[in-house]
Amino acid sequence: MVGKLLGGIAGLALLASVATAQSYTERPVAPTMVNEGANYVRLSVDIPMRDGITLHTVILTPKGAANAPILLTRTPYGAETGTMNTKAGDLATALEGYDNAYDVIAEGGYIRVVQDIRGKYGSKGDYVMNRPLVGSSLNPTKIDDSTDCYDTIDWLVKNLKQSNGKVGIMGISYDGYEPLVALINPHPALKVSVPMNPMVDGWRGDDWFHNGAFRQMNMEYIWEQVATTDNSSPWFHNFADQYDEFLDAGSAGELGRRHGLDQIATWQKFTQHPAYDAFWQEQAMDRILAKVPLKVPVMLVNSLWDQEDIYGATAVYRALKPKDAGNDMVFLSMGPWYHGQEIEKASKLGNVEWDQDTGKWWRHHVLAPFLAHFLKGTLMDVAPVTVFQSGTNQWQRLQHWPAALATTPLYLKPRGGLGFTRADGPVATEEYVSDPAHPVSFVSRPVAPIGYEGDHWTAWLTSDQRNAASRPDVLTFTSAVLSAPVTIAGAPEVHLNAETSGTDSDWVVKLIDVYPDQVGGDQKMGGYELAVSMDIFRGRYREGLDKPKVIAADHALSYTFDLPSANHVFAEGHRIMVQVQSSWFPLYDRNPQKFVPNIFFAKPGDYQKAIQRITVAGPNESFIALPVAE
Repeated sequence: MVGKLLGGIAGLALLASVATAQSYTERPVAPTMVNEGANYVRLSVDIPMRDGITLHTVILTPKGAANAPILLTRTPYGAETGTMNTKAGDLATALEGYDNAYDVIAEGGYIRVVQDIRGKYGSKGDYVMNRPLVGSSLNPTKIDDSTDCYDTIDWLVKNLKQSNGKVGIMGISYDGYEPLVALINPHPALKVSVPMNPMVDGWRGDDWFHNGAFRQMNMEYIWEQVATTDNSSPWFHNFADQYDEFLDAGSAGELGRRHGLDQIATWQKFTQHPAYDAFWQEQAMDRILAKVPLKVPVMLVNSLWDQEDIYGATAVYRALKPKDAGNDMVFLSMGPWYHGQEIEKASKLGNVEWDQDTGKWWRHHVLAPFLAHFLKGTLMDVAPVTVFQSGTNQWQRLQHWPAALATTPLYLKPRGGLGFTRADGPVATEEYVSDPAHPVSFVSRPVAPIGYEGDHWTAWLTSDQRNAASRPDVLTFTSAVLSAPVTIAGAPEVHLNAETSGTDSDWVVKLIDVYPDQVGGDQKMGGYELAVSMDIFRGRYREGLDKPKVIAADHALSYTFDLPSANHVFAEGHRIMVQVQSSWFPLYDRNPQKFVPNIFFAKPGDYQKAIQRITVAGPNESFIALPVAE
């Protein structure tokens, strides 16, 4: 009995000790941020979805707001940090940065709402990269980003008493994909959608592939985005130069194995679907939106030098515009920007200066009145198409895109010539040797990892192409000095007639504006070779993007593909240049130049040199169909 009593006392003492240890803290149970000097109220809530999962949402309401519209962004990048880019009591200052058109939001008196998408940061549930829509063979569930957006809007208009019940959704990149899925069975309160630089088709020309060539420098993004909820597991680099790191690994599949990427289901799917099969086609948002009614006004925003998602905005515009009988539902804006630069100061891109802050001009003259019109009922004077014309550095108001309604052939000629007339004489070719052991770098080395510090990544599409022109494995074709301007407004189309001694090949084609040797007032641009539009095509897909086939060696074959849209004037005194090459490394994976079933897993012995020949005279002379405008 005494033993039991002592044991009981000891147990009570232990419990008391534990309780004391647990309660010894100076932190409140639920701290509340207080900032009496702020001009907005910050609220974080978890909004329930139809399946019971909650999505973490940050709401910034201007003090004194009444009858205010809501501007929503759904993001995988962190709602808390994205609404506190600066720890400030002023709303515009707090928002300035990704992904906020901070001045438009603050000056317009909007209620700003940013939400973590399902499975990221503060939101519950499972994360799936660009989750396929309900009804797709790739989604066995009853939820997707479209249903989550619908449920979120429903909650917002029922619970935010300061709002007028009207919601707009906007965002850049992945955040720009979300305004597209919001158009699928949209909530009645959704009055406008602004997808900026959206992810649309990961295979045709956005983040993951361009015409079948894999953008392997994005492997780091796949790991960090999917491996953890909050992107807290880093991808480590073992080389100072990414050129060396990817070359040392050999194939993208081998580099993925070295980094444990084969644990990630997203990566497994990508490597299992290297061709444009049903996996990619079912998810392409332009294809999806072409099949559904257009119920919400939309403004698609494209950057003319978008280094990440240059394909998507114009592809969706082509899909939706036929539904816009009144030319008042589908709008397009294109500026001289890198990916997302429209929300920043944008007076230049790399070495190229625009004579104005193009981002600020567009936000105040296009975005702000567009949002106010559909969310507040004010009048607007926004053209169906607003596009910046490089070369003259002027904004244009157009009724449709492309502005050029016909094309003019620009012919590749013998001995590096280029012109608007065919070459005289019999069939002729120009050739080079493509060696996968020494691929052409997409930028000057050393190649840094993808990042937004500095402009090594953001401005690479405007980088001087003289470095590539000096290589023996890059063919260069140059026109005479222009005696009159040449204006293009649309997507140039490549018509390449070429042969290879291998059984597979990549073709990179660049359309370039060559500046005069000396440029007074801007001397750094003397002789500059500015890429106006360029892209890559994987030869195995010449007969069908979903049908990889062996290329017949030493047979001249035709390859046709579009370059990204351009709106540019080649000025009098400049020259036009075209470059052709067969690698763009390490941004794009190397083609072994020997046909293998899956290039992701090519072996070291598969990579071989090849002699590449381009037809520059004769009935099948190679050319670029330029969208020449008046």
